Amino acid sequence: MAKEKVQKQSGPVLSQNARLVEVILFLENEPVDKDRLERMTGLTQLELKTAVDELADHFNLFLHGLTVNENPGGYLLSPSGDLFGKLKASYGKKVERRLSKAAMETLSIVAYSQPITRREIDNIRGVASDTIVKLLREREYIKVVGRRDVIGHPCLYGTTRKFLYEFHISSISELPKLSEIDAERFGEQTKEEEEKKHED
Repeated sequence: MAKEKVQKQSGPVLSQNARLVEVILFLENEPVDKDRLERMTGLTQLELKTAVDELADHFNLFLHGLTVNENPGGYLLSPSGDLFGKLKASYGKKVERRLSKAAMETLSIVAYSQPITRREIDNIRGVASDTIVKLLREREYIKVVGRRDVIGHPCLYGTTRKFLYEFHISSISELPKLSEIDAERFGEQTKEEEEKKHED
């Protein structure tokens, strides 16, 4: 079977596939996962990847105000990192002043461990997080990005574009590295959760 070939557009003019991906990400205004993008565009996996790469290269090469990012929830458009200083007045509200210490802790857990269930959040924190998870969803810092494929199909949570804006980062990959203690703590809880799944 012949390998599928996809032509990548070069220069300032985007291909139709890249333009289609661009407008969908703009209209959705939140991460769109690969499967959904394939359905919406009618593109194959290879065509979609080529279109996304082309769009990302175009934004970077021609110094656009936007960049293409990918997080556990899918692809999304985010502001270029060099513009955060100018956006701060309008989008750089101090989240810390509006969220409690417990809410900030929960938000950090979701940011570093996404996609993650509420039960997994509870296990890491050591206390119930129902109310805080609800608050973070209402304030649009986290959202449901899927469901865990286990009994009960619990919701999986991830961060939103609003989270990226207000914490002045263009993607989750720009989060500060966890300390060894925190990384070990998160790892232990994840391991326990995996063992429980196998027991069920």
